[in-house]
Amino acid sequence: MEKREFSPGPVVRSTGQLYDNPEKKVEKIRLIIDGREVEAEKGMSVLEAARLAGIEIPSLCYLRRINEIGSCRVCLVEIEMKGTRTLQASCVYPASGGLVVYTNTPRARRVRKTMVELLLSDHHRECTTCIRNLNCELQNLTDNLGIRNIRYTGEMKMLPVQNKNPFIVRDYNKCIKCRRCEAICSKVQEVNVYSALNRGYDTVIAPAFMQDLSRVACITCGQCVIACPTASLTEKECIDSVWEALEDPNKYVVVQTAPSIQVTLGEVFGYPVGTVVTGKVVAALRRLGFDKVFATDFTADLTIMEEAYELLERLEGRGRLPLLSSCSPGWVKFAEHFYPEFLENLSTCKSPHEMFGALTKTYFAEKEGLDPEKIVVVAVMPCTAKKFEASRPEMGTGKFKDVDWVLTTRELARMIRQAGINFRELPDEDYDTPMGIASGAGAIFGSTGGVIEAAVRTAYYLTTGKELDLLDYEEFRGFSGIKEALVELKGRTIKVAIAHGTGNARILLDRMKAGEKFDYVEIMACPGGCVGGGGQPIFGTREHKEISLDYRHNRADALDRIDYSRELRRAHENPAVKKIYDEFLGHPLSEKSKKLLHTCYTPRGKLPGFDFGGIKDLQKPLFI
Repeated sequence: MEKREFSPGPVVRSTGQLYDNPEKKVEKIRLIIDGREVEAEKGMSVLEAARLAGIEIPSLCYLRRINEIGSCRVCLVEIEMKGTRTLQASCVYPASGGLVVYTNTPRARRVRKTMVELLLSDHHRECTTCIRNLNCELQNLTDNLGIRNIRYTGEMKMLPVQNKNPFIVRDYNKCIKCRRCEAICSKVQEVNVYSALNRGYDTVIAPAFMQDLSRVACITCGQCVIACPTASLTEKECIDSVWEALEDPNKYVVVQTAPSIQVTLGEVFGYPVGTVVTGKVVAALRRLGFDKVFATDFTADLTIMEEAYELLERLEGRGRLPLLSSCSPGWVKFAEHFYPEFLENLSTCKSPHEMFGALTKTYFAEKEGLDPEKIVVVAVMPCTAKKFEASRPEMGTGKFKDVDWVLTTRELARMIRQAGINFRELPDEDYDTPMGIASGAGAIFGSTGGVIEAAVRTAYYLTTGKELDLLDYEEFRGFSGIKEALVELKGRTIKVAIAHGTGNARILLDRMKAGEKFDYVEIMACPGGCVGGGGQPIFGTREHKEISLDYRHNRADALDRIDYSRELRRAHENPAVKKIYDEFLGHPLSEKSKKLLHTCYTPRGKLPGFDFGGIKDLQKPLFI
C-alpha cells in the first residue's frame, strides 16, 4: 500500500479488521415497512433497514455483524409474499427492493410475548435484587411487551453459579441462550471460551465441561459481560470489602482512577456519552470516605518513562524486538495462553494501576509516615481483567498486594448510589498531590493508540533532546482494527503497529510469526481500548447492539479533549514524575524501578485435572 511521508511524524497505513469502511460504496434499495417507503442498503437485514428508518423492532440475541442467528425469535415480523403473510425473524431475513413488512401486527406482538414468556418460564426472576435491575434487556423487553403474568410453568433448572475466580461470575440460571457471549468471544476476541453444550432444554452456553472461567483459557477481558443482556455474566463485586475498609479506623484507604473513568462514569448518571466529569468523580470519591484520591494517569506517565527507556534499550540490541506493550492485562493473559513465544517481547512494565499500588505502599507510605500494612489501595478501573491482574502473585511484595481491591466503573456508580450522593450536584474538585498530577499523555492511555502516541512524544525527546512541534499523531488515532506507522527517531526509522481487540491481535501476531518485522507494538484487549473495557457502563437498550461503536468514539474523543486541555502534554514534563525519580527511584530502569515497577509473565499450558492426549505442558498449569 502506498505510504504518505511525514517528518518527523509517522507514516501510516491503516486496515479495518473490525469496523465498517465508511468509504465503501453501497447499492440502495426501497421497501415498504408498516406502510412507509423506506430506503436501505442492499445486503441489510429487515431489522437493520427498519432501525435505519427509525422503526424499532425488539430483539435479544442480535448483535450487528457479530451475532445474527435469529435464535430468540423476539424480532419476528410479518412479511407479505404473494398475498400471504408469514412470520420471519427480521434479523436474518434479507431486505430487498419492493418487500412489504409489517412489524406491529397483533400476530407479531402475540408471538413475541409468547417467546419472551417462554424465556421467563425458566429464568430465575430475582429482579429486585439482581445486579442488572433497571438495566436488563430482558426486563426492559418484558415491560415493553406488557407481560404481567407468565402463563407457562413447569420445570425450572437449578444450575450452579460459578464464581471461583476474582473477575467474572457466571449464573447459568439467568442465561437465555442468546449466544451473544459466545459470538463476541469467538468472532471479535477470537478466544473461543464459550460454546453450546448438551441439547434441547438441557442446552447451556458454557466453557468446556462447564468449568469455571479460571480453569479455561479465558483472558478475563469482560467483553462477554458487556454483551450479556441479563445478569448471567457479571463482574465479581468487591463493594462490601471496600466499604469495610472505609469503615475501619485503622485503615488508610487510597483510591486511584483510571484515565477512562473520567469520561465514562457520567453516563450512569444521565450525562451524554463522552462527557468529561473528572471533578465530580474526585468529589464523589472524597464523599465516600477515601483518605486520598489520586489519578492512575500519574503512573501512566511513569509507565511511559519506563517503557520509552525500555524501547530505546531494545533498539540498541539489549532485548528482543518488537517491544510489545503490557498495560492491558487481558492482552497479557491472551499472550500467555495463545502466544507464549512472544512473552519475551512483552514490556516488563507493570500496568499503571499496579505501579501505582506499589508506589503507594512504598514511596507514598514513606513520605507520609504510614505503615504500608495499614494502607488499602483501591483502583477504579474500566476492566474486569484488572481484577484478575491484582490477584496475580507477581503483583506485590509477598507481604501484601500492590492493589487490594479493583472496582469497575459500574461498581463505583453503585457505591455512589448506595451512599445517596447526588452526582450531578457535586462541585468539581481536584485530585490530591503528588500522585494526582498527570500530563495529557497519561490521559490518552485510555483509548487505542494512546500508549504509542504518548511514548513517541517522550522517546523523541529522549533521543534528540528536543520537543516535538507536532504533539497530536492523528494517524495513531481512530478505530481501524490494525494501524501501522513509520516513526523517525534520531535518524532511525522504527516500524510501529497498533491493534485493539484480541481478534485483531491474532492477525498482527500471526504476521509477525510469519516473519514481518516491527519495532514497537501496542495491543489492547478490548475493542477501542479501555474506553470499551469490560467494566464500563452497559447500555441496556438498542445502542449496545450496534457495532458502529459510536459511543467508544465519543469516549476516546473526550480523552483527547482532556489531553488538549492540559498544560503538560508530555510524560517527561510531569514535575511529580521528575520528583519521584529524584527522591526515590533514581532513574528509569534503575534497580529500584525494576523491583517495584516491573514484572514477569507465565506461559499457560495444560489445564489442571484434564488429559489432552499427551500435549506437553508449558512451564506451569493454569491457576489464578
